[in-house]
Amino acid sequence: MIEEIVAVTLHAMVPLALTAIGEAFNEKAGVVNIGLEGILLLSSFMAVLGAEASKSWVVGILVALLTGALIGLSHGIISVYGKGDQTVSGIGINLFALGFVAYGIWVAWGTPGHHMASPAIVVPRLLTPIGPISWMVFVTIIMAFLVHFLLHKTVIGLRVKAVGENPEAADVAGVEVELVRLLACVFGATLAGLAGAFMSLDQMAMTTKELPAGRGFIALACVAFSGLEPLLALGAATLFGFFGALGLWINIIPYFKPWLKYGAYEFVHMIPYLTTLAVVSIAVGKRRFPKASGVPYRRE
Repeated sequence: MIEEIVAVTLHAMVPLALTAIGEAFNEKAGVVNIGLEGILLLSSFMAVLGAEASKSWVVGILVALLTGALIGLSHGIISVYGKGDQTVSGIGINLFALGFVAYGIWVAWGTPGHHMASPAIVVPRLLTPIGPISWMVFVTIIMAFLVHFLLHKTVIGLRVKAVGENPEAADVAGVEVELVRLLACVFGATLAGLAGAFMSLDQMAMTTKELPAGRGFIALACVAFSGLEPLLALGAATLFGFFGALGLWINIIPYFKPWLKYGAYEFVHMIPYLTTLAVVSIAVGKRRFPKASGVPYRRE
């Protein structure tokens, strides 16, 4: 039973962590993207579409990565070069995804709002002592350490932090503020695209018009909790993943079934979201974010 909880926790962690790590990097550069839910939804749909068209889950993942990158590029152009409102752009991504995916599923497969992925395109898992584990779990953990190293031990990271903290000074020092911010935005959205592919080609083996189910917003909570630190974002995602696994575990244990009446069943499924609210309420006021976060840079 413990092994099952660990496995479910790790798999629930992956989409949250990948999305949060990408957004933390993005926000370090001063660009906020609240359209993560939309990116997860669009990339998960495109992953299945690409995988079934090519008969390869590898192609599906590449399509999802490209989808995330293009959305990040669009958001970056609007926010960085167009000086647009970053919140409005993010909301637009979420709204577009809701309509596009619902329509796309109907056009592609003729089903209303959902489609089960063919077993042939589901990502194979690795056999471990605790059962089959997705290789994406290990990719996610490695990515957290790589992004941490990139931010704190390289010139690239120094430039990313500079354009988020003081873009005027970075500009004077010769850093191309707009380009750095745009590339950070693309990178962050690409990781969210990978998270979307994991959900539809691995974790859920399906695409639906509501597949993320709030994971994009929980990822934003992980970002707030972490103070834009990739390793803390990984820890926060694991914490939220555990409470999600705990809810599933409570539902399947016979001892708890008599208690899951009169709304208790629904309450158990609320555990991850209640945890999100509690953690963010406690932690967000204690975190420091870049001074120029969410503010378009205008050269004087």
